[in-house]
Amino acid sequence: MLGSKGGVWGLAVSGLVLMAAANADGAFAKEKVKIAFVGPLTGSNSQHGIGGRNSAELAVKLKNADPATKYEYELVALDDECKPNVAVQVVTKIASDNSIVVAVPHYCSAAAIATVDIFHRFKLPMVIWAAVLPQITYAKKVPEIHRVSGTLIGQNRVGAQFMKERGYKTFVSFADSTDYGKSMNEYFTKFTNENKNEILGAFAVPPDQQDVSAELTRIKELNPQVIYFGGLTPLGTRVRTQMEKLGITAQLEGNSGIMGDAFISAVGPELAEGTLTFFDSPPLSKMPGGKFFSDNYTKAGYTQSPEAYGPFAFAATNLVMEEIERVGPNRAKITEALGKVKDRPSIIGPITFDDYGQNITPLTTKYVVQDGKWTIWEESEYATGKRKLKNLP
Repeated sequence: MLGSKGGVWGLAVSGLVLMAAANADGAFAKEKVKIAFVGPLTGSNSQHGIGGRNSAELAVKLKNADPATKYEYELVALDDECKPNVAVQVVTKIASDNSIVVAVPHYCSAAAIATVDIFHRFKLPMVIWAAVLPQITYAKKVPEIHRVSGTLIGQNRVGAQFMKERGYKTFVSFADSTDYGKSMNEYFTKFTNENKNEILGAFAVPPDQQDVSAELTRIKELNPQVIYFGGLTPLGTRVRTQMEKLGITAQLEGNSGIMGDAFISAVGPELAEGTLTFFDSPPLSKMPGGKFFSDNYTKAGYTQSPEAYGPFAFAATNLVMEEIERVGPNRAKITEALGKVKDRPSIIGPITFDDYGQNITPLTTKYVVQDGKWTIWEESEYATGKRKLKNLP
């Protein structure tokens, strides 16, 4: 009997110990905080969206691996398909979910501009990781809106000056018909005119238009030295491939919309060769935290490229987690804290938000495709004269 009682008491004591341990674990368990990521995870721009999502997810994984953090973070990733109507539905969903305290949204400007008022109405703070339409931040002061990427204004200013310095004089603009494309054309026109160069014509098509041969045939008749493209990778790919079919030899000048591995892989290195673009960031290898990001991205096992804006998604996600650690998972407090961000170190360089929530520190870098890679102009064989751009005067 004693042995039996001892066995019973032993089980009881063991059970009490396990319960105490479980209670202790519960007492020290970190509060879970949800962050929403929004981008095109399906459709023709999905390579960029998936690269951004992976990068944001990496930031969360690294933060959760740090025992010093106050909270456990969960990334809720949602697909806006790069479509304004879908973006409105998705953002309304996350904004009305009080368990989500902050968002890192949007690759596409057309999606971003459509959701500004929703973020404001629901008082959900956000930090855009890619979309570059100036009006997203500058149309009006909205305290919830912030952006770590630059705007398309600087890209077009630098691009126009660069093309003038090469000696180009005649241009045609080919942009998509969204607000993003219209803004690209607006600033391209403004800065090209300021540089005393001539725009022979301007064309705009919906971003999902597959056949652009009619527009390109008219452009061929105008015989410009340069075709300026203001749109995203899928349309840019069709423009470049159909230029080749029609025998158009104009120099192709792009902007951040075609920056990344996706454009080169879609058209092939031969057709991509010599394409110019202007992007508000140095290459990953020259970013302050470029090696750290690359090493950890590879170590995490992601097979897709982070694409050009992946590091910005990583930086935006890190930034919002830093603010949550400081002020807690409260929408109003996060909004206030983000508004005060000045000279904050990040892998893309220091982040400083102006009164409109716009990061004012990105500097435009000039790129050219050389041997299947985006190469800094100054480091390319085109800069030395060993290789020649098309239609140089």
